[in-house]
Amino acid sequence: MTAANDTEAVGTAGGTATSDTSESPRWDTPAVRWVAVAVLLTLPEVGALVSFLGATVPVDLGLRALGDAIPTLLSRETIPNQGANVPGSGSTTLGLSLGGWRGPVFGLSPAVAWGLRVVAVYLYGGLWLVWLYRGYWVYRRHYRAADWTPRDDVLRRFRRHTWGQFGLAVVALFVLSAIFAPALGPTTMERNVAEPYSYELSYYDEEADTVATTTVGAANLDSVSQGIEDRNVGPMEYDAYGRFHPFGTLPSGQDLFTAVAMGSRVSLFVGLLAITISGVLAATLAMVSAYYGGVVDLAIVLLGDATQSLPQLLVVILLSVVLSGTWIASLYSGGVLLAVIFALTGWPGLWRAIRGPALQVSERTWVDAADSFGQSPETTMRRHILPYVAGYLMVYASMNLGGIIIGIAGLSFLGLGISPPTPEWGRLVNVGQPFLATTSWHIAVVPGLLVVIVVTGFNALGDGVRDAIDAEAGVGDEEEASAAASGAGG
Repeated sequence: MTAANDTEAVGTAGGTATSDTSESPRWDTPAVRWVAVAVLLTLPEVGALVSFLGATVPVDLGLRALGDAIPTLLSRETIPNQGANVPGSGSTTLGLSLGGWRGPVFGLSPAVAWGLRVVAVYLYGGLWLVWLYRGYWVYRRHYRAADWTPRDDVLRRFRRHTWGQFGLAVVALFVLSAIFAPALGPTTMERNVAEPYSYELSYYDEEADTVATTTVGAANLDSVSQGIEDRNVGPMEYDAYGRFHPFGTLPSGQDLFTAVAMGSRVSLFVGLLAITISGVLAATLAMVSAYYGGVVDLAIVLLGDATQSLPQLLVVILLSVVLSGTWIASLYSGGVLLAVIFALTGWPGLWRAIRGPALQVSERTWVDAADSFGQSPETTMRRHILPYVAGYLMVYASMNLGGIIIGIAGLSFLGLGISPPTPEWGRLVNVGQPFLATTSWHIAVVPGLLVVIVVTGFNALGDGVRDAIDAEAGVGDEEEASAAASGAGG
């Protein structure tokens, strides 16, 4: 028997299927399918992607105009939701009477047309989430060398964590709302806030019995919510111009839902930027402190204690006022400045949370072995310490992100933070505070309630991830369940 036959016989005896690598395809089929699905999901929104690239690139290459010319699935041109309700001009589609609305898709009412676009947006975002989740399983089944890793148990424990799954659902909805904020609103920020007198809308004039036009700014003046019955447009109501307002209107007559949707994007951007900077600082200092110890560790401890001893909110307010005239304050309406301030004042909390695990892993034998083989300290920390503390960093970063969102809302409520006219949830609460006990209660209650829900979601997600990573918690639960079952059986 030849050596090749011996090899084939051993592979067969071991129960492992072997094949000639020369006959295997160059591109693995699961990976190609996964990438192909991503391409198919991108095609309906390629116009929006090109417009985003055109707005991001500092040089005008005509990408924004090109992107605007490409129709997209979730655009207002594809699913319009504004028009005039003309009595006696109802249309019939598929045997259904659709009323007299001219302008919205299929002749539907603005409320139904807007709801159709919202459903399409979340279905589209949900498909992307399913694609990401499917990518993990493709990697696990076809590319990962090991049949089992501790991450499998983490995922299994998280699947049983109802509170954590609730947090994941809330965070996913919040992220999707921030990403697709321009498509979710009944109108746009340009029409609603930035240039309301540059856009016109059509409406049915009952006195003239005809379809008339007016500017958006003039319509807003007649659609204000100022605490009295005659001057209020509440949640799920139409104004006098046939515009549907899911959350009602502001005292200026602007649509509240549009402001809330765009405000979610501001909160997410500032929060993620702040927690990213803070996490990088905390992880770097924790690994340096654990690896070198001694005087280095003592210096970092003193620096962290000195920073944490300062009242963070007062420091943030002070720095926001002092640096308000600098160039960084002009970036993203002050959002970048807020993120940097929150990061520089909040890193000690994250650092303390991961310093203990970093110290534990730095004393393991594999770290000493890496040093004995001549690896550089940077390589040792990156390969052998960082993976161990990454899970703890994710947990506490998720919890701190909720606190940052509350801090941003609090500063905006006080008139600091994000500069108008960029919408922010805290400033919306401040605008609606005088009308809280009136018929215009929605102005303050809706954004305030959303802040509570989102922060609760981030905390719940952090709890779920923490319990999933902590194997001892799962063992304890299983032991308690086993003891209870034994007691019941006895």
